[in-house]
Amino acid sequence: MDKQKENSLMNNAINGQATLDTPMRFERPSILTQVLFALFVLFFLWSTSNAGLSISELLSGLPNMATIGGEMIPPATDRAWPMANAILVTFQMALVGTVIGIALSIPIAILAARNASPHPIVRHVTRSVVSFFRTVPDLAWALFFVASVGLGPFAGTLTIIVDTIGFCARFFAESMEEVDPGPSEALASIGANPIDRIAVVLIPGAMPSFINISLFSLEKAVRSSVVLGLVGAGGIGAELAVSMEMFRYDQAAMIVLMIFVLVFAVEQFSSSTRNRLLRQSK
Repeated sequence: MDKQKENSLMNNAINGQATLDTPMRFERPSILTQVLFALFVLFFLWSTSNAGLSISELLSGLPNMATIGGEMIPPATDRAWPMANAILVTFQMALVGTVIGIALSIPIAILAARNASPHPIVRHVTRSVVSFFRTVPDLAWALFFVASVGLGPFAGTLTIIVDTIGFCARFFAESMEEVDPGPSEALASIGANPIDRIAVVLIPGAMPSFINISLFSLEKAVRSSVVLGLVGAGGIGAELAVSMEMFRYDQAAMIVLMIFVLVFAVEQFSSSTRNRLLRQSK
């Protein structure tokens, strides 16, 4: 009996192996694909030349890097309190700008979502405005607001609000478009108006994505707010710019450490919150 079972199992294995498909192989690319790839390689090589990459200049700059690195150790603590206050302002600027930007992104995303917008023209116009917000660099917005409202964290906060709208509104709209249309259609069939469907189905269905996108937006805003200070938009970036201009590399090292601690703390909070949400959704 055991011998019969062994023979049966062996026959099944042989038959199963015989029916396996051959491994997938790469298909030969078309002539057009080969030409496009060759053009990409040529353009990349040309871009490498225009980017100014130079191994000789890098090697000649290594001693200067070592000198600056040596001057950064140990980090200076003589201005630790003003630096800590600037770090706090940087975080507050990022937090306020992100929260306001997220709050404004939700109605904008409703107008930009295919299954929530009242009219295709409204959707296209809204998406164009959001794309414009996202296309203009943060530093350009910071310079614009610094020229408009003056130096300080208010200009940085306005910059983060606009940048957050450009980031969140697009992904909020896409999240609502990915919600299962069944419940919304069921509500429409019993006479529910579009506002009810948005409030009862679309926003709750997209809420996990909203939270995830918002956390990523906060991380992005914290990193951006550091750079905004370099152009006078407030925060720790201004301290870093002054330290570098005064050749106080030891102070710059202390600022970099503080920035690292801030960004690391925000990323850890964001990561733990996302993991908690994932566990709750299972």
